[in-house]
Amino acid sequence: MSEQRRLTTEEKALKINLRSDIYGAFAEIGAGQEVAANFFKAGGSSGTIAFTHSAYDMKVSDSMYGKCKRYVCEDRLLQMLEKEYSTLETTLHERASSSQFFAFANTVESLNYHKTNQGQGWIGLKFQDDVNRPPNEIVMHIKMHDTSNKRQQEALGILGVNLIHAAYFEHRSIEDFLNALTYRLPRSRVEIDMLRVSGSDLQKLDNRIIALKLVKMGLTDATMFDQSGAVLQPRTALYKKNVLLMRGRFRPMTKVHVDMIEAGTKQYLAEEDVEKQNTTLLLELTLKDLTADGKISDTDFIDRAELLCSMGYTVMISNYLKHYKMIEYLSSITKNKKIGVLLGIYNLQTIFDEKYYNTLNGGLLEAFGRGFGHNIKMYVYPALNVETGDIYDIDSFEIPDHLMGLLDYMLKTNKLENIHDFDRGLLHILSDDVLSKIHSGVSNWEEDVPESVMKAIKFYQLFGYRAEKFTKVVPAVNTKS
Repeated sequence: MSEQRRLTTEEKALKINLRSDIYGAFAEIGAGQEVAANFFKAGGSSGTIAFTHSAYDMKVSDSMYGKCKRYVCEDRLLQMLEKEYSTLETTLHERASSSQFFAFANTVESLNYHKTNQGQGWIGLKFQDDVNRPPNEIVMHIKMHDTSNKRQQEALGILGVNLIHAAYFEHRSIEDFLNALTYRLPRSRVEIDMLRVSGSDLQKLDNRIIALKLVKMGLTDATMFDQSGAVLQPRTALYKKNVLLMRGRFRPMTKVHVDMIEAGTKQYLAEEDVEKQNTTLLLELTLKDLTADGKISDTDFIDRAELLCSMGYTVMISNYLKHYKMIEYLSSITKNKKIGVLLGIYNLQTIFDEKYYNTLNGGLLEAFGRGFGHNIKMYVYPALNVETGDIYDIDSFEIPDHLMGLLDYMLKTNKLENIHDFDRGLLHILSDDVLSKIHSGVSNWEEDVPESVMKAIKFYQLFGYRAEKFTKVVPAVNTKS
């Protein structure tokens, strides 16, 4: 463990205070000025703190930062960072040649007196990594799980000091930064479900890898990013949205995946309780599907992320292995909006497998009640029986007799439906086969993926593709006269 990791919160604050070149401002709304307080208590704070703000009154907050629909949101945080950093630059321009300026801000809803809310909020830092450098920015969303307001305030204070210290001393690698950020703050106290960095000094930190690490390190169970690679906070991005979810490995994306999405989306949008303009299509990768040989490959993950984003999809990474847990999580966000799930017939077979729920006291019935009791519908894509050539779908679904009643209930309550308008000519395509062909240099893999995917795999050399593996087949010469 490095020297910085062993420092207490007070020692970290003092170390920064004793650096005459690190100088900045604090603006904290909602949970007390716990971060600034740690720097004041450490001693020598006049060398670090230019000023502090605590705009609790909404009218005061609006007058300082401008109007905002909500006061605990990312937009308000960004307004705060911009205003306070700009004030430093314009007011203290004579110090610019000798100081690394920073603006720290948070807008947080801590536990109320009646304990009827979830402590959560936004924290950010705008900072120079060296004198006369353009500023960098770190933005995160947190959920606080302590059961008292005092403990949540204390956790916020520790996290803020950790953030400033890690930004200046430990941002060379993602793992070092995240470990330093969460030092003395276990997941049981603080959950980070979104973290984004930007700026010329942080270019080596890929935000999509950060999203993966948040889940991999257990700092949250799910995070997501959009088609541009920008990290999103799930509850903000999906709040009261209709969500159409597709879970998979997408290694790589094939024509079958696209056909399932297009046909399934058509049926989903035809539902009476779905508004097209308020619908998000979400492709989800679980940690299990990102694992190869017991390890999670960052390169393999980025390969898939590049492809999915280039095709315009929003991607979620989660630690929810079981389907019902994923549905339960989304339902808590969407607030009874319609959730659609696109899945293959063999995935449905797993969902109806009682062994899948051995860890639940109520077994399969508990899982169905928790996950599929919500406003959800599953759209099932068929498979091809290679031996008989028959279509395997819900109509020919193989299920134990004692579960037939449950299947019938799901069908009659409109929670389950075959995907109808599928392309039978694509059912032979399997992602594993395509990947194997890419690795072994068999060129007909190109026929099984969309053209955009084929071009991306070749151009970026994804999934181990190397042009030299693919040798041209020379036609046999007809020697007959």
